[in-house]
Amino acid sequence: MFPGIGTLVNVATVLLGATIGVLLGHRLPERTRDVVTDALGLVTLLIAGLSAVAVTNGELTAYAGNSAPMLVVLASMAIGGIIGSLLRLEARVESLGGWLQTRLAGDTGTVERQRFIEGFVVSSLVFCTGPLTILGSLNDGLGLGAEQLILKATLDGFAAIAFAASFGWGVAASALTVLVIQGGLTGVGLLLGDVLPDAHIAVVTAVGGLLLVGVALRLLRIREVPVADLLPALLVAPLLLTAVAAFR
Repeated sequence: MFPGIGTLVNVATVLLGATIGVLLGHRLPERTRDVVTDALGLVTLLIAGLSAVAVTNGELTAYAGNSAPMLVVLASMAIGGIIGSLLRLEARVESLGGWLQTRLAGDTGTVERQRFIEGFVVSSLVFCTGPLTILGSLNDGLGLGAEQLILKATLDGFAAIAFAASFGWGVAASALTVLVIQGGLTGVGLLLGDVLPDAHIAVVTAVGGLLLVGVALRLLRIREVPVADLLPALLVAPLLLTAVAAFR
């Protein structure tokens, strides 16, 4: 298989899942769609917790010390949030969702427009912030196989069905985000020539877990956490970890 096949499969499963979800969604009462969204929020919270616990990873503590990993994650979230808010990433992602809605569905009214944008934003974040996105894309680019991304594609396909039943065609538009982000990371893998050290993978996984907590809070309608503004934390974390280890 050629590098990038995993991302193409992932895009296809998101589109297929979203199509099935939209067809099912019109036949389900609103209360049922809300229950499905709540279930997705709880499952996302579970995945987030399993990812965030990587902050206790043995490779990470051996690399940076026992107390440093938690501080690195905290600082990464804070610095990443500052960068993201100054760059207005959340607003830009929502604007992109609105632009896609206009181009793909036309002017369908305020409620439908907001539903499309919310589906696009939430799906993009869920599909692109997990550890499999980073590790799978890098390994695919390195020629180590696309098995991780194919597994992710299967999970995303089922998630897309549930999301689209609640949010509609905005979920299908998130396939563009998957293509750009995972395709970009696959390109990075082609250039790297080797995978990230285990300690750096662990800290990125932990930060990604916290971002997914924010996504879960949105799905559960508890708080509209601006998760997109926090995305730079994924880049800040490995750099900050390297700096901390150098002064250890």
